[in-house]
Amino acid sequence: MKEAVILAGGFGTRLQEVVRDVPKPMAPVHGRPFLEYQFDYLIGQGMEHVVLSLGYMAETVIAHFGPCYRSLRISYAIENHPLGTGGAIVLAAKQLHGDLFWVLNGDSLFEVDLVRMAEAWSCSGADFCIALRNIPDVSRYGQVEMDDQGRICRFSEKGGGQNPGLINGGVYLMQRKRLFEVAPEGPFSIEKELFMTENRLFLLGYVCTKYFIDIGIPEDYQRAQHEFIQR
Repeated sequence: MKEAVILAGGFGTRLQEVVRDVPKPMAPVHGRPFLEYQFDYLIGQGMEHVVLSLGYMAETVIAHFGPCYRSLRISYAIENHPLGTGGAIVLAAKQLHGDLFWVLNGDSLFEVDLVRMAEAWSCSGADFCIALRNIPDVSRYGQVEMDDQGRICRFSEKGGGQNPGLINGGVYLMQRKRLFEVAPEGPFSIEKELFMTENRLFLLGYVCTKYFIDIGIPEDYQRAQHEFIQR
């Protein structure tokens, strides 16, 4: 489990008012592209190979990183047309070598202990595992509900009530063979068209309290500038 896919191909529409000349995952935070922090975290977790799923301004990312970053080998999966999060993962997974791999969002950092998350998944019998984070206001993300065994039983759409609860933290442990079995053809959203609707899947929720930030909106992007100075 030393391979990961990072979804870094979005347009970053909400962030373009403050970051216009680079794709969202390359937005500078305390003088460095945000993706470098993501890579540092993954190296610390023992990751060896990452596939960057790119679309918008892909050449900017490739020109900056090339084939590696420190000890991390980098491959690239380029979307010729928008594939959605699910289609992008499927395309990128074709460049992986093993069956088990991680998926992360390129515009968020959730410092999950991946070894412990993998241990929880390995004895659960689940198809996939999703890292969850408890936050004071779930309205921006949508809420996730679990049963007593840790099985995810419900996803609520974003924009609901401003109440505390669990959200999808954007870190997934997936089985490549199983993904290829259940993924629909063509572009699709992994969250809406697989996680939320695929009753055949056993999705395990792994609750983690580690540091989490999503720079997808200007307010949190500015918050990252201050927090990453201290970090």
